[in-house]
This record gives sequence, C-alpha cells and structure tokens, in this order.
Amino acid sequence: MSQGSWSHEIATAVPAGQLFKAALIDWHNLGPKIAPEVIAGASVVSGDGSVGSIRELKFTPAIPFSNLKERLDLVDHEKFEVKSTVVEGGTLGVHVESVSTHFKLEPTVNGGCIVRVTATYKLLPGVQDDAGEVAKAKVALTKHIKAAEAYLVANPTAYA
Repeated sequence: MSQGSWSHEIATAVPAGQLFKAALIDWHNLGPKIAPEVIAGASVVSGDGSVGSIRELKFTPAIPFSNLKERLDLVDHEKFEVKSTVVEGGTLGVHVESVSTHFKLEPTVNGGCIVRVTATYKLLPGVQDDAGEVAKAKVALTKHIKAAEAYLVANPTAYA
C-alpha cells in the first residue's frame, strides 16, 4: 500500500481571518452560492461545525464523483487552521483507503494571506499514484480559494 502527500500554496489579497471564515468554516453555505457550477449543495450533517462535525458536499457533473463527507479533526480560529478527513464519498474506497487535508492560512504583510494546503493519503492496493489527479486537485483548490477571495473583494464586509 502506497502512501503519498502533496502540498499547494495560494496567495490571496484578503485577510486570513476573513478568508478562513468564508472558504473553510462556512464553505458549506457560501460554496453553493458562489460556485454553483461545481457545488450542487452542502451541509453540516452532524455536529455544529466544530471538531468532530461531519460536512457533506454534493457536486455537479463537473467533478468526477457526486459527493464527499468530511470529518473536522481540527478547527483553530486563532491560527486559521483546519484539518479534515474524508469519511465517505470522493475517491474513498475507489482509489484511496484514506485521505486527509490540512489548511493553514498565514497572514502576509500586505494584508492578504497565503493558503497552505497539505493532503495526505493511502492508496488502495494496486492503485498507482496519479500526478494528473494531484494537478486537478490543486486546480480545484485554487478555484475554491479564488472564488472565495473574489466574493470577499466584492463584499468587503462579509465574514469580517
């Protein structure tokens, strides 16, 4: 069984705290409104959005799978950090045995922030690591963050 990981960084022009709330904490509400071409719907299916909560995202045909459920393993509002583990859907059981993602937003001197994302996963036996899938994941994440950034630039008081 093969383990792997990848990292990605996205620079934004909006403050870390504001982007943290919009793109990570409330994404289940904001995402379907600003990215309806990708996200058909989303909700917190268990818990209150804190550690241990389960969120579900439902996707349009733009994504190669219909849904994804994730458990929030860490939510740090002071350090702008979220860790989550996929518990159902996505490529779980198809390509991967497990996958988790760690987001950390770091403020920059210009008032924006850098979004650092690290994904770690265990492939199922016989599945080969696919650089193309990693590249697609990075593009999708960049679109997610940039959509939230564009929303916040257009609505500067939102999530402030």
